[in-house]
Amino acid sequence: MHHVRDTVFTEDASRIRSGHSPANMATLRNLAISTLRTTGHRNIAAGLHHLSYQPHTRPLDLTTLP
Repeated sequence: MHHVRDTVFTEDASRIRSGHSPANMATLRNLAISTLRTTGHRNIAAGLHHLSYQPHTRPLDLTTLP
């Protein structure tokens, strides 16, 4: 999981370093990765790119059940 977070979200280059912020951001990144994998995206970077075309509607489509 760390490899995906590092390559897709460039986690090692993050400047968030104080308090609980790094752990909170890692949790949010894990949630994004898990949600994309649950909905069938095998390539996380391509899934994020696909969702960025319509950023106000497509991420919400991931949360609806069939």
